[in-house]
This record gives sequence, C-alpha cells and structure tokens, in this order.
Amino acid sequence: MKANQNLKSSSLPPQYWLIALIALINSISFTIIIPLLYPYAKQFGLSDFEASLLTTAYAISQFLGTPILGKLADRLGRRPILIISLAGTVVASLLASVATVAWLLYVARILDGLTGANNSVAQSVISDITTPAQRPQAFGIFGAMFRLGFVIGPTLSYLAQQLPTLPGISSLGMSFVVAAAIATLATILTIFCLPETLTVKQNFHLSWQDFDFGRIAKSATRPKLGQLFILTFLSGATFTIFTFAFQPFFLNVLNQNAKGLAIVFAVIGMLGFIAQVFIVEPLRKRFNLINILSVALLIRGITFLLMPTFPSLTAFAIIITIFGIANSFPMPLIDSVLSLNTGRGEQGEILGINASYLSMANAIGPAISGILVSIDYKTPLWITGALTILTAWFALNLKTQFKCEQKV
Repeated sequence: MKANQNLKSSSLPPQYWLIALIALINSISFTIIIPLLYPYAKQFGLSDFEASLLTTAYAISQFLGTPILGKLADRLGRRPILIISLAGTVVASLLASVATVAWLLYVARILDGLTGANNSVAQSVISDITTPAQRPQAFGIFGAMFRLGFVIGPTLSYLAQQLPTLPGISSLGMSFVVAAAIATLATILTIFCLPETLTVKQNFHLSWQDFDFGRIAKSATRPKLGQLFILTFLSGATFTIFTFAFQPFFLNVLNQNAKGLAIVFAVIGMLGFIAQVFIVEPLRKRFNLINILSVALLIRGITFLLMPTFPSLTAFAIIITIFGIANSFPMPLIDSVLSLNTGRGEQGEILGINASYLSMANAIGPAISGILVSIDYKTPLWITGALTILTAWFALNLKTQFKCEQKV
C-alpha cells in the first residue's frame, strides 16, 4: 500500500506533459533556424563577421530580455508571458522569411532574443506543478525533450528547403516559415490548453542585479566555484567559435550547400541525444567527472584541429561523428560537478550564475569567430582546437579541488 502511494506521489501531473510538448515544439522552431542562418545571411551580401553578429545579437538580446520576462511571469502569471514569448518567435520568424534588406534580419533576431524566455518560463511552470521529489525526473525529461529538438529541427530545416517557395520567399526563407508555423502551434496549445499555474503573484520590481552583471563579476573570484564558472565560459566560447566557423568551412572549403549543412546539424543532434542517454549517464556514475570532462574536451579540441588538416568530405564525416558524441559531455558534466559541490539551498542560484556565463560565451564566441573567419576558413578551426585543448588541461587541473564522484 505504501509503495503504491509513493508511486502515485512520484507520477507527474497531466499538465507537465503538455508543457513538455510545448517545450519540444519550441525547441524545434528554434533549431530549424540554426543551420540556415549563415547561408541565409550570405544571400543578403553580409560579410562573415556581419553574419556572425546575427547570432551575437540574439544572445545579447536574450540575456537582457529573459530577466524582465521572468519577473513579469512572477507578476502577471506564467501563461501570458509564455504566450508573448512564443508569439515573439512567430513574428520574428515571419519577419526574417520576408526580409528584403539585411537590417530586417537583425531586427528579427533581436526580437526573437528579447522574447526568448520560453524555456525559463516553461521551467517555472514545471516548478509550480511538481513537488521537490518529482523535479529531478521532471527536469530530466524536459531536458531530453529539448535535446530531441536538436535532432528534429535541423531535419525539418532540410525538408523545408524542399518545399515550393512562396512569393517573395526563397528556399532558405521557407525554413523560417516552417519555424513560424511550429511556434504558432505551440502558441495555440498554450492559449487553449495550458492553465495558469502561478497561485501567488509578486510585485514587479526590476534592478540591475536581475541582469546578473554584479553577480557575474563577483562570482569569477568566488573560491573554488569561480573556476568552474570560468570553465563553463571557456568551454562555451570555444564551442561557439567552432559552431559558426565550421559553416563557411563546410560550404566554401568542402564545397557543400545549405541542405547538406542542415543534415550535418541533424546528425550532430542525433549523436548528442544518443550519447546523452546511453553513454554520458552510465559513465558519470562510474568514473571521476573531471576526468571524463577533460577527455571529452580533449577529443573535441582534436576534432577541431583535424577538420582543416584533412579537408575532404569523407574525413569530415568521420571527424564530425566523433565530435557529435564527445560534444554531448561537457555541459552536463560541469552542471553535475557544480551540483555535487554546492548546498541544496544554493543550487538554483549557482546553476543560474553558470547559465549566465554560458550566455556570455554564446554572445562573444560567434563574434570572435566572425573576425577569424575573415582571415580564412581554416584558421578559426585550428585556433579554437588549440584553445579547447588548453581548456581540457585547465579542467584536469581542477580535479583535486572538487568532489567529482557520482558512483551508485
């Protein structure tokens, strides 16, 4: 009888599966755009550096907009802010699809970033409707659904480019149309199916502290944990330098097209999802987390170096497969080390600060990559490969400072 009661208390509420579905749809609408943003920007005559700023503009806008929408979600409720966030994606995607001048692309990316609090608001909904005992499972499934979007989104991006074009919209622009349609579906589900989950509303009060500027500056000098925050930034920045740089390399050095680029992103997403489910979890329960993290970063750095060294499609296919598996390790492992080395009452704050460091990396990395790509298409990969190997060495040196065992 007691076992049945425990089982019943651990089962997730029906509303959870709706918000998980909305999160998946939102992830798909976001990841559809990733493989085509660079080639689409080149259609407008943007330089490599100018194209990189589209990603930077989104990341900075999201960094600024998320705290405001998060506070409004505490004041007005989760549902209306989630609707605004999803509607922002719809409008931004449609604007990008019909853009005739480059500056409209920037407007679309900034709008999408400013209203890009979808995930954080969805996580707030999960916290509202689950008990503390249910949350590890709830957030685990939520994360898996989001990662699944990185498989489905690029695949749909490829398929969208096969669709008949609409008047004034190119084949690449059709991916934005599909992204808008999918985000519209999520908006409709939220409007008609998702109940409000916030029971106690707070007064709206916004300060500079909500943007994490002060906490970010101070947290880098925080004993022990500051080094993990720096590791997150280094890992994120080197990865985003690569993420932008490999696109012009793939298109111009390997002489491939935007459809092939979408397939590559889909393969990386699929390999990452499989590795996260079947490899990362078993390994981190058996081995020292820092050791696994260091090896994963080392392998990632080596793959970056090998791509420009062996610039052929066959070599690229082999290398990107290895990269896709190794790339699924760093962030989950860093989060695990942070979780093991912080008290239960401060984990939310610590993981939030760590996410801010990752946001900074997402903003800075593409801009650096755009500058390097202006030199040539191989240099950025060699540079980020060397930097990633140095990051692996930095991570390994942290092993003795942290609790890094998660054995069962």
